[in-house]
Amino acid sequence: MDAQTIIARRIALELREGMLVNLGIGIPTLVANHVPEGVRVFFQSENGLMGTGPAPEEGMQHRLLTDAGGRPVTALPGACTFDSAMSFGLIRGGHVDMTVLGALQVDAQGRLANWMIPGKMVPGMGGAMDLVTGARRVVVAMQHTAKGKPKIVTRCTLPLTSVRPVSLVVTEMAVISFADGAATLIETAPDVSVEQVLAATEAELRVPSRVTQMQL
Repeated sequence: MDAQTIIARRIALELREGMLVNLGIGIPTLVANHVPEGVRVFFQSENGLMGTGPAPEEGMQHRLLTDAGGRPVTALPGACTFDSAMSFGLIRGGHVDMTVLGALQVDAQGRLANWMIPGKMVPGMGGAMDLVTGARRVVVAMQHTAKGKPKIVTRCTLPLTSVRPVSLVVTEMAVISFADGAATLIETAPDVSVEQVLAATEAELRVPSRVTQMQL
């Protein structure tokens, strides 16, 4: 199983019946392909869609049905569209139960940097700052390292998206919680040891006496 699929499948287990969930660009969009059977959630995209489903089959794309990154999505029965003001009203009003976002860095306190690299052209901050501030729960979907360098760091060196800490980080190696303000290793992926996670992580991780294996 590839890294992105591991991450998406594990995050999908965080979904609960009736949730309104925002999926960010990149790995987060894959979560929609792994919703547990019997669980109905409503995916929202900040460009004004609610009720999006998995990616369409080849040849079934519709030019007006895209996620916030412009990639094709499907619309489930009961889906609706609305303008950007309504979409951000839902986010800023605290009505989004969970957002899943990609990240460039997450630090030991759970602070997220995911919107720009200084000196590089970026299209804009998008809705990330609103989502980290307004969503009830923030889950980060990212690979554990980039070009061999840790992405879970002692302190972010890139511009922060928000000072509010995220709730959970899921990588292809581990699940890390920030529920009580400290980075805590709670799960490791199959065939990944605690020692391997620690070696690939710059931030100091709290390791409880029992670390469970990630269920996929």
